[in-house]
Amino acid sequence: MIGPDVKLPKHVFYFEVLLYLSLLLDCLTAAFLDRTPDDVSEMTARLLSLTNAVLLLFVFYLIWLAAHRRKNWARMVLMAFLLLSVASIVTAVGDNGLDFGTLIDTASAALSAIGLGFSYTGDAKGWFDNATT
Repeated sequence: MIGPDVKLPKHVFYFEVLLYLSLLLDCLTAAFLDRTPDDVSEMTARLLSLTNAVLLLFVFYLIWLAAHRRKNWARMVLMAFLLLSVASIVTAVGDNGLDFGTLIDTASAALSAIGLGFSYTGDAKGWFDNATT
């Protein structure tokens, strides 16, 4: 059963909170750290910012779908995003070393990994396994 009257299991609640915290870090990073390459036009920089905003909103929606609508596929997409983030962090550290932005990205990825870990353990297992849709 899904809906506003259904109480989230404890591990699903932790999953949701940790992934929203990770998303908050990503939003703050996007807002305050300028990572736009120097050789792009202003229009391209705006398009990159818009794309980043749309992606953040999409991830927000995926977290909500997984936690409140019991969509296992959304949880899998979040896991794929985490793997892509880790690969990106490893590449960035290899190219530029460990700077402040990479450190924040690492903290965000760690929060996501811990949150996704909660979604596969404890009372969260039955939450996704028993979903009707």
